[in-house]
Amino acid sequence: MTTAESCRVEAPRQGTDPARRPDVVPPPPSSRARTAVTRAVVRRALERLPLQARFADGTRAGLGGPVIEIHDPEAFHRRIGVQGLVGFGESYMAGEWDAPDLAAALTVLAGDAARLIPAPLQRLRGLWAMRRPDVQRNTPAGARDNISRHYDLSNDLFALFLDDTLSYSAALFRGFPASWSLLADAQHRKIDRLLDLAEVGPGTRLLEIGTGWGELAIRAAARGARVTTLTLSREQQALARERVREAGLDERVSIELCDYREATGTYDAVVSVEMIEAVGEEFWPVYFTTLDARLAPGGRAALQAITMPHDRLLASRDTFTWIQKYVFPGGLLPSVEAVEEVTRAHTGLRVTRRDAFGAHYAETLRLWRERFTERAGEVAALGFDETFRRMWTFYLAYSEAGFRSGYLDVQQYLFTKEAPTP
Repeated sequence: MTTAESCRVEAPRQGTDPARRPDVVPPPPSSRARTAVTRAVVRRALERLPLQARFADGTRAGLGGPVIEIHDPEAFHRRIGVQGLVGFGESYMAGEWDAPDLAAALTVLAGDAARLIPAPLQRLRGLWAMRRPDVQRNTPAGARDNISRHYDLSNDLFALFLDDTLSYSAALFRGFPASWSLLADAQHRKIDRLLDLAEVGPGTRLLEIGTGWGELAIRAAARGARVTTLTLSREQQALARERVREAGLDERVSIELCDYREATGTYDAVVSVEMIEAVGEEFWPVYFTTLDARLAPGGRAALQAITMPHDRLLASRDTFTWIQKYVFPGGLLPSVEAVEEVTRAHTGLRVTRRDAFGAHYAETLRLWRERFTERAGEVAALGFDETFRRMWTFYLAYSEAGFRSGYLDVQQYLFTKEAPTP
């Protein structure tokens, strides 16, 4: 039995199964008093924001700007009162509110995220905020299930809104505004920059943690590297292997269905693109210790990571979010400070370069969102229902808003591991 076969796990499918979205219809039960308090808190928050909320009864709130149309105010407030921002997202999934420019409206909200909830309620966050369920812990078994729930949805689904490189991470453009015709080149520019940082070339022994659909492994192997790449997604492994074969690089690339914690061997370079977001804070030390252990003395590790402000990480690290519930179970974004603290405390890796390019991610997500919207009929033909399509649209717009507002950023890191002195 090969390493990949020994790590194989059967995964559930998702798409039209209503059991996976039981909280969308109907709205959760709530007392009149709680809903009334929520209505007052929401109205107060909206009144000082540069947007315009239009309620079904004709009333409005906000200072003007992007429009939010609230079709069912009662259900909208009940959901938020019971489930906070998770309920806000579920209300959109249920069609209880819309926005002509969803990304613009969410950008306003993301820019004021730390102040949307009144300070007294913020201090009581531990009493009202939903807690992350233990089932989403990224233990070896939990990580397989968490990854499968997203990446094993359907290769055909991802192919509908990604470019031909099937790269599912921030691209690096030459300028703005970005266009679809430039996206594949921008993805290659991002990949090549990471490979350059890690000094990947002929003969390099490269470990990639997080295969995606194989584009980075293909470009590394084309440089002459010998690549071992790890994934927990059966769907990704199958298509990545097919793409590697088509590129004629089978002998240089090994794609293993395996957890990063099970990796063995020593490598000259390690590359990982937007993988740490799926690790979970509890396992950050293990993740970076693994990178350190697998990297030869004098080796280089190049990572791409989405980051959030450190104060927001500290405030929300235990909160169960809409993204965790519906899109990336078990996920948590680190902060720049957290990455530096963990690597300094647990490894011999040192940050020798860090470059941020969050505006590029906003453009990448815009292009994905527009493509997804244009091909909604094809998404439906794959068997994904309207609630799923609204969920995915909200996810892409929600993420874009995070980068446009500056609430989120994306970094390319270079870590070096110094060779021991003789």
